[in-house]
Amino acid sequence: MGKKARKGNGGVDGDGYNKNVLRQASDGIGKFKKSYKHRKNSDSQTPVIRKQVEPETAKYFSEIASLFESQGVDVEERAVICGNALEEARGKEFELATDYIISHTLQTLLDGCDVDNLCSFLRGCSNVFPAISMDRSGSHVAETALKSLARHVQDTEAYNVIEETLRMMCEMIVVNPDDLMCNCYGSHVLRSLLCLCKGVPLDSSEFHGAKASKTLAKRLNFKVSPLDGNDSQHLQQGFPNLLKFLVSGMINSTRADIKTLQVDQYSSLVLQTALKLLAGDDQELLQIIPVLLGCNKQNLVEGEFIDMTIAGEALESMKETAFSHLMEVILEVAPESLYNEMFTKLFKNSLFKLSSHYCGNFVIQALISHARTKDQMELIWEELGLNFGDLLGMGRSGVIASLIAACQRLQTHEYKCCQALAAAFGSKNETSKFIVPRILFLDSYFSCEDKSSWSWAGGVKMQVMGSLILQAIFKFRSEWIQPYLLSIASMAAEHVLETAKDAGGACVIDAFLASDASAKQKRRLVVKLRGHFGELAMHPSGSFTVERCFDAGSLSIREAIACELLAVRTELSKTKQGPHLLRKLDIDRYATKPDQWRSKQASKQSAYNEFYVAFGTSESPTKNKFLCDASMDISEPKELNTRKEIDSSLNSISMVDDTLAEKKKKRKKRKRDVGSEDGLGSKKVMENAVKNFLSSGSIDKKRRGASKHKLKF
Repeated sequence: MGKKARKGNGGVDGDGYNKNVLRQASDGIGKFKKSYKHRKNSDSQTPVIRKQVEPETAKYFSEIASLFESQGVDVEERAVICGNALEEARGKEFELATDYIISHTLQTLLDGCDVDNLCSFLRGCSNVFPAISMDRSGSHVAETALKSLARHVQDTEAYNVIEETLRMMCEMIVVNPDDLMCNCYGSHVLRSLLCLCKGVPLDSSEFHGAKASKTLAKRLNFKVSPLDGNDSQHLQQGFPNLLKFLVSGMINSTRADIKTLQVDQYSSLVLQTALKLLAGDDQELLQIIPVLLGCNKQNLVEGEFIDMTIAGEALESMKETAFSHLMEVILEVAPESLYNEMFTKLFKNSLFKLSSHYCGNFVIQALISHARTKDQMELIWEELGLNFGDLLGMGRSGVIASLIAACQRLQTHEYKCCQALAAAFGSKNETSKFIVPRILFLDSYFSCEDKSSWSWAGGVKMQVMGSLILQAIFKFRSEWIQPYLLSIASMAAEHVLETAKDAGGACVIDAFLASDASAKQKRRLVVKLRGHFGELAMHPSGSFTVERCFDAGSLSIREAIACELLAVRTELSKTKQGPHLLRKLDIDRYATKPDQWRSKQASKQSAYNEFYVAFGTSESPTKNKFLCDASMDISEPKELNTRKEIDSSLNSISMVDDTLAEKKKKRKKRKRDVGSEDGLGSKKVMENAVKNFLSSGSIDKKRRGASKHKLKF
């Protein structure tokens, strides 16, 4: 069952509720657990006295356990035996559930009984369900009972009896939920009960505490939050009225102690789960969130949800770990009107101060990530835009990453973001070639006393946050990020290889090759990996880099990649990612019919070129894809020492590119009547246009073969 043997005396008070309460109430000898340091012990429930299990009862359940362990019970008999055993447990539920040995047997019975016996057991112990849930052994019994109920919820005939059972339990809980919410075992059971009422899986990581990586991905625009619309496609049958009753009942009963619950790590988790489950129900959230912030108003109206008198205290509470986590969820699910009021009354003019705090900065990350309007971003920029260097120096890179992502999402201050970040990693008199390496190792750079003497930190894992920042940067328009593009294209070959081998670094290279940087800049980086593609392909992260290099490479580079993969084909085919890579790059064809492989690759690019000529875009057909002659210039650019020289050089190149692009636009203008209102910006529209064009007869049959392969833009 996954339980660990308890330490110490296994007698009556074992790990029972009474012993826990006595331990929690001691204020002289022992130390409080972190979750109880702010509790008022006088408010605790009267402890339930645990009686010793009678010898005859213990012997009976021991025999039941032996019977199941012998596997001598068939499926039909199992439900009957479980039902009879649970009947024997009537009136003794608390003692049996909190006994370390018998609780294991009780879990087996609850898992195998029918819904009637299950509900009968829970109704019988509803008055002591909180006490069972707060016991180390009893909490496992309670969890098993709830999981068994969840399996029966889809049975329409059992829905009413399950609802009535849950109502009895909820009514008992809301009488005094404080102890249950603040108990390490009870809080977990309570969160499972909330999930059951909502109709989501009880073990859902999204509602039981999402991983930090998932939260970060959502904040940086890498993943859409499943909380948008409550992820209804994964919802099962639930009890929405009971959910509202339970949550509102807990909030109303604990209103006087809300300041205690704010900073308790376990009650904070319960409240976070409740808020996530109510996401989208604005009416409920508008009543609950102000109370959680400490407001005592009864009749709340728009524009007056937040009392200004609680602002200072709320900001100080955000520096507590538990409340900072709760505040992140509040900002995530808050209705727009309430978010706007919190932004103005709680956070305005305090952003930098809170961003500087090791807990408070996470609240600011959530605030920025859920900004609604450009006006709000303007206020955020006024307070944080000139402090990139200070925040990075304090280790608050998450705030910077969230700010970049929000500017990208709301399409405001994008160029200023790129400039501010570049300025934080070097002065105007320094060359821009060091920007990308410094961001990849941002902690190492900012911990260096003499930053001008900082050098590549070889053999050290690259910073995850630095990688994420660069991935976001490469999504911006190329004219805004020229220093970054030049920096990554100018990296030494050994540094490019080391970056490609690092999981985070590989994502940066992938983002660069997927950006709208010029083909020449991309080619300059790709050729530095020549001779190492076979080695990279053997690594899970490196294989994606190889695939991206192949897509962005010239015909000679593609053949070089194919040749290197052919040399390690046997070993590569045994890896998880190998078969896909070999199939995608058509290595088998290259091995048997290299001429046909070359013809196919050239034909594919010809199809692209003809498509662009026929339908036209604002870009050159070789902007992101180029299958040019190997003799094209791949030499390193002339070393430019300052950003002024770099900008001047890039502006000259840009003027030439703009002139050529303008001429092509004029030639193609008459043929731009295909696609949606915004041209061919939609990937789906573009793919459909390609398919129609390839099947129209405008190109020879040999080139039509390219339509069988997925085309990327």
